[in-house]
Amino acid sequence: MDIKKIAVIAGDVIGPEVVSEGVKVMKKAAEIDGRISFEFTYFPWGCEFYLEQGKMMDEDGVCPA
Repeated sequence: MDIKKIAVIAGDVIGPEVVSEGVKVMKKAAEIDGRISFEFTYFPWGCEFYLEQGKMMDEDGVCPA
């Protein structure tokens, strides 16, 4: 099975409710297909994070590929 790692950032323009529905669609598509699965990692980065932390993401938030 092919596992795809997906970063999930429920941002400010596309809200958490839209992102959560997208995750549901991806999970269902993987279930139907059977050859792929997704591993989701959720990050809290957005305006609320910025207001609390004074930065858009953690210092180690972006790693080179």
